[in-house]
Amino acid sequence: MPKNSHIDDRTDLNVPLYLDPIVKEDHNSITDYGCPASPITVPEKTSRSNSSDSNQIRLGPPRPGRRQRTTSINQKTTANPAESIIRSNNRTIYTAGRPPWYNCAGQQVEPFVIGICGGSASGKTTVAQKIIESLDVPWVTLLSMDCFYKILNEQQHEQSLANEYNFDHPDAFDIDLMLDVLTKLKEGRKVEVPIYNFITHSREVETKTMYGANVIIFEGILTFHSSEVLKLLDMKIFVDTDADIRLARRLKRDISQRGRDLEGVLKQYSTMVKPSYANYIAPTMVHADIIVPRGGENKVATKLVVQHVHTQLQLRGFKLREVLAHSYTNQPMPESLYLLPSTPQIKGLHTFIRNRHTSRDEFIFYSKRLIRLVIEYALSLFPFKESIVETPQGVSYTGRRMASKKICGVSILRAGETMEQAICDVCKDIRIGKILIQTNQTTDEPELYYLRLPKDIKDYKVILMDATVATGAAAMMAIRVLLDHDVPEENIILSSLLMAEIGVHSIAYAFPRVKIVTSALDPEINEKFYVIPGIGNFGDRYFGTEPADEYYA
Repeated sequence: MPKNSHIDDRTDLNVPLYLDPIVKEDHNSITDYGCPASPITVPEKTSRSNSSDSNQIRLGPPRPGRRQRTTSINQKTTANPAESIIRSNNRTIYTAGRPPWYNCAGQQVEPFVIGICGGSASGKTTVAQKIIESLDVPWVTLLSMDCFYKILNEQQHEQSLANEYNFDHPDAFDIDLMLDVLTKLKEGRKVEVPIYNFITHSREVETKTMYGANVIIFEGILTFHSSEVLKLLDMKIFVDTDADIRLARRLKRDISQRGRDLEGVLKQYSTMVKPSYANYIAPTMVHADIIVPRGGENKVATKLVVQHVHTQLQLRGFKLREVLAHSYTNQPMPESLYLLPSTPQIKGLHTFIRNRHTSRDEFIFYSKRLIRLVIEYALSLFPFKESIVETPQGVSYTGRRMASKKICGVSILRAGETMEQAICDVCKDIRIGKILIQTNQTTDEPELYYLRLPKDIKDYKVILMDATVATGAAAMMAIRVLLDHDVPEENIILSSLLMAEIGVHSIAYAFPRVKIVTSALDPEINEKFYVIPGIGNFGDRYFGTEPADEYYA
């Protein structure tokens, strides 16, 4: 085999790599690791394929027919991917967090996009799932082209019920919407994906929210049809499966899952599915970097794809917190910093909460007082407008009202949750969002596990709350999440009781239009990224979960 035919060495895949070795494989040669499928994974349909290409490289012979502290450690596991996800009350929590997807300047790193094409029922979905299971990376988004079928008019709907509408033709898809969604996903932004009902041949009223990915897998029968979509793909895979196998799979699927009858499925296959494959799908095989025969059964192909993706992800990775800790030293404080006046009252409150011998009850009491002051100060930074009211004495009074009634508080769990009550006390009926970010004890990097935000948060002024900020890594991740949900940078105020100077510089450099509010600044952090002199671990002290002999900052 030529040296440059190995997938890790093929930086310019001009000739499709045909992966079809016939090897007696050891079932233990490829380990499946527990890996969540994406913040929200969209269900997809199966598909079909059959073709060959004179320029292919074939590998091998021809194929035959106490309350514990909230820290985390990501470890390899052979568990089913679904076991890495906890779903409850329409919420999704990931037991394998998403590491930083941006650099120290807060700029996005594009995810790696894999396009999988092939005929109906060729095994594209199975190949995608095998790749996800083997990748061992958190936050993989699986997007199906089936979500983008056009809304049918009355005549087309009648044709579909009579098995006379061609769902395998390029005109059946909303290419513009598909391109828009895929582009936004690659930019790291939140998207709303339509849900198509194959029984009623219509879109559901609800949509599926998708956000965040290190790897995006986009699969469909016409994945390679649009030249604009091809430009977004970093790797292109064509699943090549014999026509008789595809037909058998399609019969089983459409009859058992979609309520079709045998005659209707065969009619649709012979008059539309088969001709469309020959005219529109098979010709796109020339765009493939890799051709995978036999679909999900081809473990060698899956292993080579996974190796290449891992290589690309390593090249795009970051060690964020360590870099932040040694940046921006001896710099003047940014103009975006708003420090509460150091009054005797503020100093007195800090004296109580910084004292390691302060009881938990007193710590909570004085922390609440200080939090209230910080929140009130942060609210004063939002735009106000003049308002004239009449007093009980019948005299006009010229005052001020907040210009926007749409204010949302977002807490960075867990310590930021301690600030929620204060903002609810001063802002009636305020909406609260939550972002769970934890530190991976192995890498010391922040990881995103869970988020719950108002769907229209882009229209809100946001107070982002965290009790303490050291390097600023967790705050940067939370701000990046808000920006990905289209919240304008100037609409965000980060509020905290205590910050390290290096954390302020890191946040201000990455997001200069975000206002930063705190009651005190400490000069340094130690080698463990703890604020010095600090407060200790605020969440542990507040919730009573601190270790017996040590305090963290």
